Amino acid sequence: MLREATADDVHLMLSWRNQKANRQVSRNSHEITAEEHARWWSAVRDDPSRRVLVYVRDDRPCGVVTFFDLRWDGPRTGAWGFYLDSDGLAGRDETLPAWLGIMREAVEYAFDGLHLDRLDGEVLEHNTVVRQMNRRFRFVEGTGRREVSDGREITVIPISLNQADRRRR
Repeated sequence: MLREATADDVHLMLSWRNQKANRQVSRNSHEITAEEHARWWSAVRDDPSRRVLVYVRDDRPCGVVTFFDLRWDGPRTGAWGFYLDSDGLAGRDETLPAWLGIMREAVEYAFDGLHLDRLDGEVLEHNTVVRQMNRRFRFVEGTGRREVSDGREITVIPISLNQADRRRR
């Protein structure tokens, strides 16, 4: 289940985001400080072009989905990203079911809740497992671009999923 994030979730979100497994596959790989996180939360919580949701599995919060750059005029589009409580889920041997669940619910929310025509995102080239999962959910990859972020060179690959293609086999 996805629910709106609240101020009570801020500490959990920061702790999950700073887990090594999540930092390694994020554009910004440094540990986020409490001050950086507070500035981010202050900026996003009332922004109509953004949504921050918490993924709850078996009554336990275990992930975050962010939707941003939501556009309501013309084609309805938005971008998204997510991360899980990698350490906690691995300790309970629940990583794969949670991963499938958060992706399924995020895509449903994007198209059935936000009524988007297209959902965009990004994945780092070296994150081959996520790239495979994205293909499973019918996301299409664009051309990657090289960047330097947090002192490391990365290739960022844009992904997109059109509403009309989401359930095609």
